[in-house]
Amino acid sequence: MAPRRRAGPPPWPSLAVAAGLVGLLSAALALGGDSTPFPWQGVRLPKDVVPLRYHLVIHPNLTTLTFAGSAAIEVTVTWQTSAVVLHSKHLRIARATVEAGHGRPAQEARVVEQQALEQVALLTAEPLRAGHNYTLRIQYRANLSESFHGFYKSTYRTREGELRVLAATQFEPTAARMAFPCFDEPAFKARFSIKIRREPKHLALSNMPIVKSVNLTPWLVEDHFDTTVKMSTYLVAFIVSDFKSVSKITSRGVKISVYTVPDKIKQADYALDAAVKLLDFYEDYFSIPYPLPKQDLAALPDFQSGAMENWGLTTYRESALLYDPEKSSASSKLQITMIIAHELAHQWFGNLVTMEWWNDLWLNEGFAKFMEFVSVSVTHPELRVEDYFLRRCFDAMAVDALNSSHAISTSVEDPAQILEMFDSVSYEKGSCVLNMLRDYLTADVFKAGLVQYLQKYSYQNTKNEDLWNSMTNICPTIGNDKNGLPGDGFCRSSQQSSSSAHWTNREPPDVRAMMDTWTLQKGFPLVTVTVRGKNVHLQQERYVKGVDAALSTGYSWHVPLTYITSKSDTVERFLMTTKADVIILPEEVEWVKFNVDMNGYYIVHYEDDGWDRLINLLKENHTAISSNDRASLVNNVFQLVSVNKLSISKAFDLSLYLKHERQIMPVLQGMSELIPIYRLVERRDTDGTEKQLKEYIVNLFKDLIDEQSWSDEGSVSERFLRRSLLLFACVHRYQPCVDKAKGYFTEWQKSNGTLSLPADVKAAVYAVGAQTSEGWDFLLSKYRLHSFSVERDDIEWALSLSRSKDKLQWLMDQGLRGDIVRTQDLPHIIVFVSKNPSGYHLAWTFLKANWEKFVEKFELGSNSIATIVTGVTSRYSTRSQLAQVKEFFSSLDEKSARLRCVQQAIETIEDNIQWMDRNLEKVKTWLQNNHLSDLSVSSRIR
Repeated sequence: MAPRRRAGPPPWPSLAVAAGLVGLLSAALALGGDSTPFPWQGVRLPKDVVPLRYHLVIHPNLTTLTFAGSAAIEVTVTWQTSAVVLHSKHLRIARATVEAGHGRPAQEARVVEQQALEQVALLTAEPLRAGHNYTLRIQYRANLSESFHGFYKSTYRTREGELRVLAATQFEPTAARMAFPCFDEPAFKARFSIKIRREPKHLALSNMPIVKSVNLTPWLVEDHFDTTVKMSTYLVAFIVSDFKSVSKITSRGVKISVYTVPDKIKQADYALDAAVKLLDFYEDYFSIPYPLPKQDLAALPDFQSGAMENWGLTTYRESALLYDPEKSSASSKLQITMIIAHELAHQWFGNLVTMEWWNDLWLNEGFAKFMEFVSVSVTHPELRVEDYFLRRCFDAMAVDALNSSHAISTSVEDPAQILEMFDSVSYEKGSCVLNMLRDYLTADVFKAGLVQYLQKYSYQNTKNEDLWNSMTNICPTIGNDKNGLPGDGFCRSSQQSSSSAHWTNREPPDVRAMMDTWTLQKGFPLVTVTVRGKNVHLQQERYVKGVDAALSTGYSWHVPLTYITSKSDTVERFLMTTKADVIILPEEVEWVKFNVDMNGYYIVHYEDDGWDRLINLLKENHTAISSNDRASLVNNVFQLVSVNKLSISKAFDLSLYLKHERQIMPVLQGMSELIPIYRLVERRDTDGTEKQLKEYIVNLFKDLIDEQSWSDEGSVSERFLRRSLLLFACVHRYQPCVDKAKGYFTEWQKSNGTLSLPADVKAAVYAVGAQTSEGWDFLLSKYRLHSFSVERDDIEWALSLSRSKDKLQWLMDQGLRGDIVRTQDLPHIIVFVSKNPSGYHLAWTFLKANWEKFVEKFELGSNSIATIVTGVTSRYSTRSQLAQVKEFFSSLDEKSARLRCVQQAIETIEDNIQWMDRNLEKVKTWLQNNHLSDLSVSSRIR
């Protein structure tokens, strides 16, 4: 899906295994109202009955918004039992039988339900015998879900304004049980034969192609889909709709189709071409053919996350799949390509080979995130995806620096805990440590290990260690080049370095020992570098914000260090496995820069005059090091201020060089460090520091802003940077930008929205236009039109910048209603409003008033809930705000109060308070001592 250990019961569980959970069982219900006790006490299912194949018939009614279903599940029994326990949620089971086959009569099964654990048990008078196969037959009815998970209702309006209804599925992680009774855990892989009943005017889609359609009545068709390969329940999918499609065949004969609402079919071509290229790439890269005859990509009008990797039927938000060459921005093209790459990577990582349990979700998501960059850099080199990888690692570190973070692989049990795993640690950190491992092993060895892993575990389930074992003792057949040592059978990561680089020894690297330090403990290392002549002293500790030093002891990593110096741009390598170590350089140097290109997931502090030397290098000749290295210095210097290793004045000294920076990564990194500081100061300002700081930041980027053409010219990176710079300049009221945007908006308004604005400047134009009441109303009128669907995200953002509290409140209310503003967009709208000085009180009040509705719609533990909680509170920096947040969340039920996002929010506020206490006066002093905001800028900022 496109923002962990050993939790299962033993193979032959007794019914007393999970006695500690007895307290949960008070809700045991039986069909017919008796009080039969529920026979199983664990969150995880017993393993005495294993599914082999499901035969499903699903009949949705898009008028009554209900569906009927029947499931025939072929199972094998591994341990004698009289109770078959499986998952069911909100299903009204009418009848259940158990058939032994061989002409023996079916046994009626009594059904008891345990709602708290989302389980049902089929109780049989005669026990099911070990080593025998049976068929469970269950008939049931249910309502289509009103949320975004399970088998749910979605709607859209045609160009003529007619409301149409469709039904679609989203099962990951634990919602297949809302559509059919099943063994809803990833390790219970089975094959699925699916039949869907529909009206003749509709179209049904599922994981496999239709093999035949039967007319049951003149008004009812039953589509029979081919049987799937062996797969997990969360990957099953079906859609009943009136979608249209476009199709192409890949070079190996796989049919790729993009499905969308009929009025948007012209926006499907880009995704279709991208999917063909990407599927071909993955088949080559993994050396494993895609095993299904087709791959559908469906754009759903209502969709909570970005996309979902259902095998053979991937599903997407419309904005994550549909591209209009006339109207869509460069950033939209980049995002769509990356999301398709992510979901298609899952067809191997996640679908073909699946984690055994959700504690190792990162084996799915970290890989898919990482493979986005590997694949798109080859299939779409013009997008320059490498320009965006670092940003993801910095985002992951921001969360991972908090004590409330978690290890990549973490024990989880219940559905809310499982949902919480779908976060930046599983996705972004997972991808960053894989990138580090690839840099350590070399691309060829890494790829050979991946191929071995996928081939060995196809159609199976894996744990963390299975991957590391596949990476060990790999030597790809690439001849005698720098990546291999000829004749000795072992591989190494690089040429022999001049230092005593541990990992260039003639022993194979212990991948598991190294990677366990990155996946089984939370956080990441801060490496302190002290240069003494030719000796470089190294020390590692955990980087963590706002926690007593005592709490961060006991952490140690195997850190694959890389470095360059003023005397050599050859990348030297050193595997640091101890708390402290020393590297001896061949000669003394002016400066040393560790973590070359930020390929490692760690940050670096340079003691003594180390930072001064690097700041001087940036000032004198910043292009002497790569743009990745410059972006990492910008990031690291500000992170070191947060843990009191450096003064804020030192970080601001380094930022001065940005006036001469022209590359996208360091520029955007500079903004993402400085703007949050400005936002904190803005909320507190009493003496003009906020104005001075804004002038300073605008002045840093003023020349670059002034150089931007208001057009769609240039490479994708240039266009992405232009969009970011113009948005920044206009929102921070840099007058030349505001004037230009006003002019465009006036012309566009005069044309009644028919004037074609350059795609990459629209966001800035809309943001300025929305500042007047008339402009806001005009934007809203266009937002509601079908022809502006591609621009909805930009318009939503602009509408959230209004200074009118009434308009901001209306926007959030509409998002909750879901008519004009889709509820899928509500989390982001609330966060946008919370960033607006006129709206941050409104957003917090709205969160408190509607908490139960959010949980009902988005699910406890979901990324949507986390986005709202952390987004609304991220700029709080006073003790009274901290007290309010603690008070509200402690007043909720225990599951809500203990959410990881709540702990993250509280820690972030505490960190903001500490940061402001320590640094606000120093920022004032630095700004007064560095008169950089020349009058020309000052007079042009309002």
